[in-house]
Amino acid sequence: MNSQKLKTLTNMPHARLILACSCFLLCSTLWGQASGAVPDSQNPANAAMNSPSSLHDDYIIGPEDVLSINVWKEPEISRSVPVRLDGAISLPLVGEVQAGGRTPLQLEKEIAKKLQNYISEPEVAVMVQEMKSKRFNVLGQVNRPGSYLLTNSTTVLDAIALAGGFRDFAKQKAIYVLRRNQDGTETRLPFNYKEVVKGKNTDQNVKLEPRDSVVVP
Repeated sequence: MNSQKLKTLTNMPHARLILACSCFLLCSTLWGQASGAVPDSQNPANAAMNSPSSLHDDYIIGPEDVLSINVWKEPEISRSVPVRLDGAISLPLVGEVQAGGRTPLQLEKEIAKKLQNYISEPEVAVMVQEMKSKRFNVLGQVNRPGSYLLTNSTTVLDAIALAGGFRDFAKQKAIYVLRRNQDGTETRLPFNYKEVVKGKNTDQNVKLEPRDSVVVP
């Protein structure tokens, strides 16, 4: 078929209609494939990983944490309660119960067991509303002083990095960790940033404990 005949066929109305339909079908297919992709925020696997319950299942409750305790159909018992320094909490009908050192799931079972004397098949849900027991402070000449969530491996260097580094006049050789002891006293642990970053006396870069304060003069 020569070029003149091809041009004639292309200019025919039905040929233009077929060409348009083909383009429409191709675009529809591509759009359907794109819309079938699930964003990370809607992916069930990612959603389960980031859900509050998955984050709290292994959390060990400690003093000063704030717990949200809900007993189904029992609004007079359901409430937010702080964990006392001795690790205990107090609830109506339940009385005192030890929360410190337990996970939310373990505490749920303990509260439900105590409520069985008053409620038939109690359903209890415990969530950690504020994780105050697993926090540390960074104070003084840093860019973002404040309270930060503690992990199992947070060191003094990590704390300084989380706080945005030093301000211009920070005394980097005179930093110290203020640690509260169980008997109520406090201990100062010196930290010389200049030495540690050069690989000297790296034992100063201790792992932080709950309620430690990193002070940068």
